[in-house]
Amino acid sequence: MNGQSSLQENVLNQTIFGDVLLLGFHSLSRYRFVLFVSFLVIYTFILSGNLLIIFVTLSNKLLHSPMFFFLCNLSLSEIFFTTNIIPKMLQIFLKNGVTVSLYGCFTQLSFFGIFLITESFLLTVMSYDRFLAICKPLYYSSTMHFSFCCYLSLACWILPFLIMSTSLGFLLKLDFCRRINVIDHFFCDFVPILGLSCSDTSTVRLVVYLLSPASTIFPFLFIIVTYVCIIRAILTIQSVTGKKKAFSTCSSHLSVVCTYYITLFMVYLVPSSGHSLQLNKVLSLLYTVMTPLLNPFIYSLNNREIKSAMALSFKNQKSLKVLVLYNK
Repeated sequence: MNGQSSLQENVLNQTIFGDVLLLGFHSLSRYRFVLFVSFLVIYTFILSGNLLIIFVTLSNKLLHSPMFFFLCNLSLSEIFFTTNIIPKMLQIFLKNGVTVSLYGCFTQLSFFGIFLITESFLLTVMSYDRFLAICKPLYYSSTMHFSFCCYLSLACWILPFLIMSTSLGFLLKLDFCRRINVIDHFFCDFVPILGLSCSDTSTVRLVVYLLSPASTIFPFLFIIVTYVCIIRAILTIQSVTGKKKAFSTCSSHLSVVCTYYITLFMVYLVPSSGHSLQLNKVLSLLYTVMTPLLNPFIYSLNNREIKSAMALSFKNQKSLKVLVLYNK
């Protein structure tokens, strides 16, 4: 507590009305340079892994299919999602806590919600794609044509903006009466921001709780239903080879869905009194940092087409270098 008090005193004289102090992992301040380097490396891996998936998918015509089209969108959302969180987190590690304007905090919260919901919708669309491919193969080509895939992708990006705009409109009506607002977290999350308000937050909470099922719970239930149908369809396949091939087409997506929703529900559906602030921050790290880090590895290691396309791309690059050296 003494460290937190001294940190607040240090920035109090430099803070104008309505600023927000993000404490981050202030209890681990002695390790902040180690944490800075560690998360900088993780951020680099997240960017390079997701960019590699996008590059390989776009450059290889064999991967120009609905599944990989949505995978590119998912990788893009992961890049935006982590870029909204990790750079500010790195700044917190360096300065042992940073101040941001209240509107800057609202902005980070808005983009956090947008990209979080976008990923949820994309995972839902990808489960629908796998459902059609395995359960309705005769209708797959006629249904998942390029135009329809574009419409689904646009919906995954536009609807989150509408949902978060509604929530933000009610959030901006709240009063924040303190000169400095302290958030014991590494980013501006919804619940900590509401805790700073000196006005009634019941309306905002009600609006968010009404919108939450549409953005997370309903998509999750839809994914469960599609995978129940997928598993039933796979079990009806006679050959063992056919079963393995069918399951391999959706195993990567299922792994990502499990890691994404388990960590998300642990943070937002378990009552806050059920775990400490430190545990809440650790759980938040799982879906803001670790899940985006693991996703490229899950898709590249578990997906036969991705591995083949990567090997072909590196082989072509090597052949091109040999050809250039030979011409010289």
